[in-house]
Amino acid sequence: MSEPTGPIAPATPPKTFAQRVFDSDIWFSYSRSPVTVVASVVAVVLILMAVLAPVLAPHTPFNPATIVLMDGFTPPGGESFSGNTYLLGTDDQGRDLLSTIMYGSRVSLFVGFSATLFAMTLGIALGLAAGYRGGLLDAVIMRVADVQLSFPAILIALLIFGVAQGLIPANQQERTAVWVLILAIGLSNWAQFARTVRGTTMVERNKDYVSAARLLGRHPLAIVIRHVLPNVLGPVLVIATISLALAIIEEATLSFLGVGVPPTQPSLGTLIRIGQRFLFSGEWWILAFPALMLILLALSVNLLGDWLRDALNPRLRK
Repeated sequence: MSEPTGPIAPATPPKTFAQRVFDSDIWFSYSRSPVTVVASVVAVVLILMAVLAPVLAPHTPFNPATIVLMDGFTPPGGESFSGNTYLLGTDDQGRDLLSTIMYGSRVSLFVGFSATLFAMTLGIALGLAAGYRGGLLDAVIMRVADVQLSFPAILIALLIFGVAQGLIPANQQERTAVWVLILAIGLSNWAQFARTVRGTTMVERNKDYVSAARLLGRHPLAIVIRHVLPNVLGPVLVIATISLALAIIEEATLSFLGVGVPPTQPSLGTLIRIGQRFLFSGEWWILAFPALMLILLALSVNLLGDWLRDALNPRLRK
């Protein structure tokens, strides 16, 4: 047989990671949703403002050496007693409100991200154990989750925070308040992760690839981590995004009630609680700007979670 003499088409080079991202259904869905694009830009800007607060903030609001008490209650854009101009005004102690919001957002985001990560880790572990093992372990974990879901998360967080603070010595309470708050919020939100992961795991454990891994003698823990876990992460990411917004609001609620972070590390909830005292005396900006920051942050993250839920749902793909 004679060999073909025509030209051989050059091999197509493999796509780069960026090309695969821009050709994916997720990017197509993202680029076709103006609300999601705006929400992501707002979220990125606010997060960068919080993370880079030590660099971007015009003042260091919690350093007593930089605070001028006579500058207190300066309205937005007005000239203060010391001659400085504050874009968003000052609070009752003369602290620059823009700087306090940026630093307060750092605390709120740290607590929100940490609590969501803790709740997600705990929920995934318990959900995998309940769904794969089944039996008595499944029954116990799910009944605990059902009982917890029957109460508002904020009440459970208040209970856990109060019990934990009661067990900690008084001289250590202020130092550990942030970590106790993370623990309280995380323990109040794990059940949603556990229920979702448990349901997906019960479906995956009966599939052929899991049966094949069992026949090969793989340890159950290795099967769960290497094979089942990657297939349950899609719904978990959606819940984590929405839970992040809820955790930020929950932290702000606890701090507003006075049981959150200490006054030396004020979050957005603490700033709102401080501003609420001066709302009816005319200093509206002390409350309005921290509240607006909280609304924008929670709303943008929540909109991203809603989009991610729809983008990962195969029934909604066209």
